[in-house]
Parts: sequence; C-alpha cells; structure tokens
Amino acid sequence: MIKEFFKYAVPSAIAMFISSLYTVIDGIFVGKGVGDSALAAVNIVLPFTVLLFGLASMFAIGGGALVSKNVGANNTEKALDVFRQVFKFLLIISIGISIIGVIFTEEIVTLLGATDNLKSLGVEYLRFYALFCIPNLIGIVLSSFVRNDGRPKLAMISTMAGAITNIVLDYIFIFELGFGIKGAAIATGLGQIVTVCILLPHFLKGKGILTFGRANINRELIKEFSLIGFPSFFAQASYSIIVLLHNIALVKFVGEIGLSSYSIINYLTTNIYMVLYGITLGVQPLISYNYGRKNGEKMLGFFKITCISSTVISGIFVIVSFVFGPKLIGIFTIDPNIAQLSYNALRIASFSYFLVGLNLNTLVYYQAIEKPMYSNISCILRSVIFLPICLIVFGSMFGITGIWISATVSESLTFITVKLIANIKTSTEAVLSV
Repeated sequence: MIKEFFKYAVPSAIAMFISSLYTVIDGIFVGKGVGDSALAAVNIVLPFTVLLFGLASMFAIGGGALVSKNVGANNTEKALDVFRQVFKFLLIISIGISIIGVIFTEEIVTLLGATDNLKSLGVEYLRFYALFCIPNLIGIVLSSFVRNDGRPKLAMISTMAGAITNIVLDYIFIFELGFGIKGAAIATGLGQIVTVCILLPHFLKGKGILTFGRANINRELIKEFSLIGFPSFFAQASYSIIVLLHNIALVKFVGEIGLSSYSIINYLTTNIYMVLYGITLGVQPLISYNYGRKNGEKMLGFFKITCISSTVISGIFVIVSFVFGPKLIGIFTIDPNIAQLSYNALRIASFSYFLVGLNLNTLVYYQAIEKPMYSNISCILRSVIFLPICLIVFGSMFGITGIWISATVSESLTFITVKLIANIKTSTEAVLSV
C-alpha cells in the first residue's frame, strides 16, 4: 500500500510543487522587474486565476473519480466514454471563458476590487492571461487523467517541462524584452502549451486505456461528474473568497502596503498548499479504484497515510517559515516595512496549513467515494461562514494580527465541525454496502 502511495502521491506532489514554484518565480520577476505595485496587481487578479484552477480541478477529480472507479470495476468501455465526454465539455467551456476574459477584462478587474493605481496593471495582466485559458485548463485536466490512466510520472514530467519553459520565458520577456507584467502572463500560457504537447501523445497513440474519439455529451453524465467534482471547484472558489476577503480587510486596516505584503505571503504559501493538494490529488485515483473494487480497507488505509504525510509536510513548512522566512521574503521585495509585515504574517499563517492539509484530504476523499455533500459543507464553512466572522471579530480586536490569525481559527473550526457531522469510516462502510 505504501509503495502504491509513493508511486502516485509523490509525483503528483512534486508536479504541484513545481507548478506553484513557477508561480513564485513569476512573483519574483514581477516584483524585481516591474515593481511592488505590479505584485499587488497580480494578487488582485489571483481570485480569477484560482477560480480557473478550481474549474479544471472539478473536471479532473469529478471525471477522474468516475474513470478510476469504472476501471476498478473492470468497465473500461464506460471509463473511456467518461473521459471523452469530460474532455469535449471542457473544450467548450474553456473557449467560452477565454472569450469572456479577453472582452470583459476591465469589468472583472474592477469587480475584484482593484484600486485606481492598480487597475491598469491588473487589466494588462488578466487580458493576456485570459488568452491562454484553453491550454491552461486542458493542461491541468489532462495531467490528472494521465495519472488516472496509470502514468503519474508522465504527469510530473509534463508539468516540470511547462514550469521550466515558463521560468526561462519569464526572464526573457520581463528583463530582456521589457514586456512588463504582461510578459509573466504570456510566459505562463506558453508554459502550459508545452505541458499539453507532452501529454497529447499518450492519448493520441493509445498508450493507456484513455484515448481521444467521438463522444455525444450526455447530460446525466455531465451532471454526475460535475456533482462529484464541484467541491474541488468550490474549494478553489473558497480560496478565491479567502483572498478577496483578506484584500478587503487589508485595504481597510493597512492600505496598499498590506496588499503587497499579502501578495508575498500568497506566493510563499501557495507552495505548501499545492504540495498538500498534490498529495491528496495523487491518492484520489487509488481511492476511487479501490472503491470500484469494494476494498474498504485499502481506501481507509490510503486516507490515513495521506493525513500523516500532510501533517509532517506542514510541520516542515512551519519550521522553514520561522527559520528562513526573512530570506525568502527578501527575494520579493527590498522595502523593509513590507518585509517585516510579511514575516510577521508568515509566522502566524504557517500554522493554518496543519488544518488545511487535513481539510483537503477529507474533502477529496468524500469526492472519491461520491459523497460530495460533506465536501461542499467544508467549503461553505471555511470561506462563507467562519472566515468572514473571524476577520470581522479578530480584525476589530487585534488589527492586522487578527487578520493573519483568522485563517487558522477558521480552518480549525471547519475541521472540528465536519468531524462532528460526518465520519470517514462510517461513510465508507455505507457506500460499500450499496
């Protein structure tokens, strides 16, 4: 079981880490090559880009869970049909989002709360980012399906290749060619195109069960995978809401310096979040496969291993934040006020990831066993109910320190509440008895 865990979880975690790393390098290049205002502008646009990742995750996990379950139940024909329908629907959706993003860029940036000083930079970044929505979404989804099709290393390699391409082009576009903030968006899009190009031969040449082909979109199947995958979208939407609420609170209590600081924190914490998400995303095919085979012992075993792994990784992150925090923050800014504010925030925020990891594991497990209701409850609690209350209460009581501790309290309350209303073992026994 542990061997299987490492085969799937480790490449997925590495792929997600690399993916988040080039987001961090984007931040370094933007901060050093364009300025702190550009860094804040990218943070303003972050909720939109996170929502796109959430949409891709919905397709990846919802479709992937059905594919792996049917493979586990020896129904490969059904698994193939699911893949083809999901991919066709994704293609339609991604084209629509790209068009909307390019045409209504200014309205979207205004809605996200950009100040007058940051609006033009935010519009420039988002417009070029939206041009590449199609490869951005397809790259994430195909990586997940390759993993569900038994080739987790290929998913890792394609993501790494895309990341390296992005990093090289970031430097060329921003420093050598002087493209400014749009250079970072273009580099990200071209990097995803490289990822897609590496993944395509797997499906075109029939290297696994899943191949491209004609498929008639069935409303019931779309509804089924969407319901299973929706918590993944909701989780990322929740993160977008979390960023948006923090942005509003920081503008009120601190001003633009607070946004710049929070932008740096997001760049640093994105790494740990994506590693934790990568682990649970990597284990999802194993849980779904064993769900199809009605092997509850393995399902629960994989969940336990995932929880232990995420706790250990979160502990390492806390230590790194305290010991190396100032040096890491210094990569993004030379402003001493922003640097000190960011370090104070990082030390407090790092503890929330113990609970973030456990909440993510629980969320994806319930998706894998097709019980998404509890996953949705978790998302609602952490972003719509507990966090706004915590930001108002602790922000009023402790100022900016209260803003930083709100996430930890919110995640803790979410974990406790979900534990009280649902039980992993009981839920697993219930779905296997059907």
